[in-house]
Amino acid sequence: MSGKADPRPAGEGTTSRTRLDRGRGALGPALELVHTGRAPTRAVLTAELGVTRATAGAVAAELEALGLIRVDARPGAAAGSQGRPSHRLAVADDGPVVLAAQVHADGFRAALVGLGGRIVATAPGCETVDADPAKVLGSVVEAGTDLLRSTGRRCVGAGLAVPSAVAEPDGLALNPLHLAWPVGAPVRRIFAECVRAAGITGPAFAGNDVNLAALAEHRHGAGRGARDLLCVATGHRGVGGALVLDGRLHTGSSGLALEVGHLTVNPEGRPCHCGSRGCLDVEADPLALLTAAGLDTGPEVSLLRQADDLVREHYDDPAVRAAAETLIDRLGLGLAGLVNILNPDRIILGGLHRTLLDADPDRLRAVVAERSLWGQSGGVPILACTLDHNSLVGAAELAWQPVLDDPLGALA
Repeated sequence: MSGKADPRPAGEGTTSRTRLDRGRGALGPALELVHTGRAPTRAVLTAELGVTRATAGAVAAELEALGLIRVDARPGAAAGSQGRPSHRLAVADDGPVVLAAQVHADGFRAALVGLGGRIVATAPGCETVDADPAKVLGSVVEAGTDLLRSTGRRCVGAGLAVPSAVAEPDGLALNPLHLAWPVGAPVRRIFAECVRAAGITGPAFAGNDVNLAALAEHRHGAGRGARDLLCVATGHRGVGGALVLDGRLHTGSSGLALEVGHLTVNPEGRPCHCGSRGCLDVEADPLALLTAAGLDTGPEVSLLRQADDLVREHYDDPAVRAAAETLIDRLGLGLAGLVNILNPDRIILGGLHRTLLDADPDRLRAVVAERSLWGQSGGVPILACTLDHNSLVGAAELAWQPVLDDPLGALA
């Protein structure tokens, strides 16, 4: 229970507490339903939880007392509706937050993220990444601490997204190729130490940026409702992939699943950092596009922004279109192979791949359909990611998970 005084008559309070005791195990599932937007009203919450209306009311009231959700007891009835309208449920606008951090090849960023995947505040992104992960993570946590100080929000945990496979159970960055960090850097431990040193309470987590983007999109964006979701994205450098199976992020036996960047899509192509040639990582990322278009990349703007701007503003230029079509074809080959193996019910694309899909959706879908068995028998929907800063939101999801699992225990 929340510890707040109960203003109701003694008998009514006892009855409500009895209902909550019966439904205490439903607090976490109920919060997750509101968090993901699947229970916009108390009536829907009752049906989804499979409990009585009274128990659902007690659960919602306790989550509100914990400062996690808001219950609107006087909703307006929809036009033409009959019967008493159900109370509306939403995440609390002024509730606790988590610190989310993302590091990529062209800088890092910190944000405060509330329930519902809502970004409450962001710090200006830094455009340089030191070769010492401790310095970078110390700086990004400092930026997050400044946000907490300025907003006065309670922080219940922290999550970090990095452009590397993160090995479990130790949280080691195994291939931070584009950061110049040492292989096997203990990023989770370093991040947790920085978080504790800053006086932030709650657990700290770290994960691969595309895995976390997929998690965020599945809960709050273009992947919502998918059972088996494939996410492929190129950020500032390289290509990553992630898979959600039966609603859960699939990371393999040690956190290293879906390294799709090292699928060969051009056997005679560019040398890859992994020692092979023609991998998606070097054939379908921003640098590949800019190089194919014959452009010299400058340090003033990130590679991702340069590539995005090139496609959006100059796609009619023959050289740009030819370079983009080559990337689309390479990406399509990789996606087709993944469709054959994984048989997802939806594919979502992020970063530059989202921009390429927007520029020429028919070409990419045609390549996937032509080259994949399941694509030919029934087209797999290919959609653009819809969340801004989805890796940041996904990092926040890691930090929110203990609260979703056990709201009372996590906030005690």
